[in-house]
Amino acid sequence: MPELPEVETTLRGISPHIQGKKVADVVLRQTKLRWQVNPQLAELLVGQEVLSCRRRAKYLIIGFATGILLIHLGMSGSLRIFTDGDARIDHPDKHDHADIVFADGTVLRYHDPRKFGAILWYEGIAEHHPLLEKLGPEPLSDDFSSDYLYQKFKTQKRAVKLALMDNAVVVGVGNIYANESLFKSGISPHRPADKVKKKECVVLVETIKAVLQRAIETGGSTLRDFVNSDGKSGYFQQEYTVYGRHNEPCVRCGGLVQKEVLGQRGTFYCPNCQK
Repeated sequence: MPELPEVETTLRGISPHIQGKKVADVVLRQTKLRWQVNPQLAELLVGQEVLSCRRRAKYLIIGFATGILLIHLGMSGSLRIFTDGDARIDHPDKHDHADIVFADGTVLRYHDPRKFGAILWYEGIAEHHPLLEKLGPEPLSDDFSSDYLYQKFKTQKRAVKLALMDNAVVVGVGNIYANESLFKSGISPHRPADKVKKKECVVLVETIKAVLQRAIETGGSTLRDFVNSDGKSGYFQQEYTVYGRHNEPCVRCGGLVQKEVLGQRGTFYCPNCQK
């Protein structure tokens, strides 16, 4: 599943191409995604100008005068930009489910083989949408601090990795980046959250921010079908220290990286380096 760095990479890729432009057409080839796409989307958007492009958690938010378009990439979704004259505009793939066509010929295309993503129209403030209103702070924001995380952890006895992956605690720290951040912080993914000390929260918050920022800089991870708006895969995968390295030597101590299933997700860690 594309995680926060992949979604941020997508946002930065599409924004310069659509910001301030007017919608000329909307082409829907498939409306049955995770939730039904509004079949009247063309009527709602044609003639409207893109006023803003931003991200909240793993959701892309495209703002218009009368509402927002909320896009989630699901398990295998991606957004691609095609400029006027590109022959691929007229030859969509079978998994290219929707196009937003702009007045200058630019096309924003939604591609999703598994159809687990979402394209939702909402006539209201983004933060009031049911999918967004109960989310925790952004991990790269000042609101996500060691003081905040320590207070959140104090009342939770569940494994720290599960707490980190809870969007009500902090958004966007998905499985890959939780594994990597806990390893770099020397904290076992199994340790109860309420047993993480204040000074460890300081290190953990700094590490999460650094890991996510580095992932964004390298274009995200090469996750299944994820590509950015230029059709290129991310490269953070080449820097994994524990994720996907079961039975490989730990980069710190040389012991073997272990894998267990925690909260139905693969959890990779070094039992020697993480306590």
